[in-house]
Amino acid sequence: MKVAELMQPKVRTISSEACVADVVVSLADGHISGLPVVDKGGRIIGVVSTTDVLTAEAEADSESSAEGRGLMAETPVLDIMTPRPYTVAPDEDVREAARQMLYADVHRLFVAQGDRLVGVISTTDIVRAVATGTL
Repeated sequence: MKVAELMQPKVRTISSEACVADVVVSLADGHISGLPVVDKGGRIIGVVSTTDVLTAEAEADSESSAEGRGLMAETPVLDIMTPRPYTVAPDEDVREAARQMLYADVHRLFVAQGDRLVGVISTTDIVRAVATGTL
């Protein structure tokens, strides 16, 4: 089975210029744990996850609530994202995608055709396919 058969084609993205507060809202609204970060040309340049947000918050000076608000409102996604996200081609075998997730210890791979984002495949997509007998 190919990645294209299991991937989710509609992918929420966030601009590298957005602030951390925008990330939090997008993650919560989408009930997701990570977003691809795109540049002005729409190319994927990173990934920002709930872990990235929590790590940035923990590293911020927690002595002052004003500084905490500053992190959310003033820090651009570019400062907390993980660069060079893991990607997979849509024609790649799902088992290879699963291996990549396992060895990289990630929960999702962004599906890219060239430098164009065309979808996302997650561990949930693969588990669902196994559980329903599709894979």
